[in-house]
Amino acid sequence: MIVMTKDTMEIVREQDVVPFRNRVREFGTRIGMSLVNQTKLITAASELVRNMLKYASGGKVILEIISHNAKTGVRLTFKDEGPGIADIAMAMRDGFSTGRSLGLGLPGAKRLVNEFDLKSNPGEGTTVTVIHWKNGR
Repeated sequence: MIVMTKDTMEIVREQDVVPFRNRVREFGTRIGMSLVNQTKLITAASELVRNMLKYASGGKVILEIISHNAKTGVRLTFKDEGPGIADIAMAMRDGFSTGRSLGLGLPGAKRLVNEFDLKSNPGEGTTVTVIHWKNGR
């Protein structure tokens, strides 16, 4: 995998969400991603960044334009030092929520992107990496 462009954004308050969303859109536009695929990526990113704010009081996101096997895409890596997720399998189930929400955040985000990876250790934080390819495949 080749990283063609890389940027990092700190997300520490609600006001950081709109500039972050705009940066994700910019990365998608830069590679010629369709509006539909940009919308999917931005929606997933919004869910993940709001989870990071809600459960870990923020963190950082690494934004990258990547190339692999003649495909170009956007990879977003969300890293926090929050409480972590004790039961990842449960957290990935539709309808599960520890925050009195609809419980669609993590599984919903996973459905919107091409690749989704979640690593978490209780007491150490969580890292979620998503990739959405330019052509959605």
